[in-house]
Amino acid sequence: MNYSTKLNTALLTIVLLAATGCSYLPSVYKIDIQQGNVVTQDMIDQLRPGLTKRQVQYVMGTPLIEDTFNQSRWDYVYSLQPGGELRQQESISLFFKDDLLTHFEGDFIPSKATTN
Repeated sequence: MNYSTKLNTALLTIVLLAATGCSYLPSVYKIDIQQGNVVTQDMIDQLRPGLTKRQVQYVMGTPLIEDTFNQSRWDYVYSLQPGGELRQQESISLFFKDDLLTHFEGDFIPSKATTN
């Protein structure tokens, strides 16, 4: 076997090992991507019809979406995409009349402990 053949064989072996060995290497760290307002069950349990917008903002924080043409609706949206996984999204819409909370709807409901 001449030098050139040995070199080609060695390079081919290295390339094949590198290509198949990548699955055995630790994967690249992928960060979690969070966007929007974090909404917790504790926050939802504090909401009651009749709260003022200021009281709701104290509990929930500034809404992600506040329509300038419809001041009677606030939307809170939260999405999380854990590194390399599918994105999960939760949202809640709060409705006001005369600056007082009337009701809300979305992915959250009050816990049973607060409805009794």
